[in-house]
Amino acid sequence: MRDFSGKISGAKEFSRKFFAAAVLVVAATQASAVTLTDCTRTTHISHGGQADHMDLGEGRVMWRDWWSQEGTATGFTLVECATGAALTMRSQEENMGTRTAFFRTDDVLAILERHQSGARAFATFDRIAADLTNIARDVQQVTLTDETCACAAAYPELRGEKTEFVLAG
Repeated sequence: MRDFSGKISGAKEFSRKFFAAAVLVVAATQASAVTLTDCTRTTHISHGGQADHMDLGEGRVMWRDWWSQEGTATGFTLVECATGAALTMRSQEENMGTRTAFFRTDDVLAILERHQSGARAFATFDRIAADLTNIARDVQQVTLTDETCACAAAYPELRGEKTEFVLAG
């Protein structure tokens, strides 16, 4: 009878090394992956930024935009990660030029929550924008060609042809 013990122990050693290498690759990938927490940042030196990034499910993300230089403003951005479709709006502003102050963040969030809690088929950006028309300011729909941080964190597989987001740092 032939002795295969050398081949078996060699195969076991190969398996151990392969498994260890695979674990290292997975750990390195996870360590370099962007998280939603990483997306909170200042985008305009000391007076503007993005915060409170959320995964809304089904390829949609959202975050709060803020501004605080001489005046203050709060807004929100929703993005469909696969298409790059984005809906932006301002929910609060004070002392921002000649426009009158308004504070409607709670009302805007209530509308967004109502749409989020229903079927996604009915929560289109057109419908959300229509509901925000007399509540928020500067409601706009645009198409992004660059992947956003929140999409990179929550749905990197939906990047498609968009320019990949890279966290500066």
